[in-house]
Amino acid sequence: MNITYRIVQHDGGWAYQLGDSYSETFPSHAAALAAASAAAREQRVPDRTSWIEYEDASGQWVTERADGHDRPTTAVED
Repeated sequence: MNITYRIVQHDGGWAYQLGDSYSETFPSHAAALAAASAAAREQRVPDRTSWIEYEDASGQWVTERADGHDRPTTAVED
């Protein structure tokens, strides 16, 4: 999986965007870039494998194994 954060103007400042979601607004492009770079680094850090539970779109509860080493490739577009 590939994740790309994009630096964009947003809500009177700068933010990073992933899909249709925006980060908080930062006062400068440089601050948004630094925050996006930190988020991208954190996404690549492996964790422990564990069981997770969540409710799907139909309202059913799902239990599945989440491999903590299955991390995405990340990038930041300026």
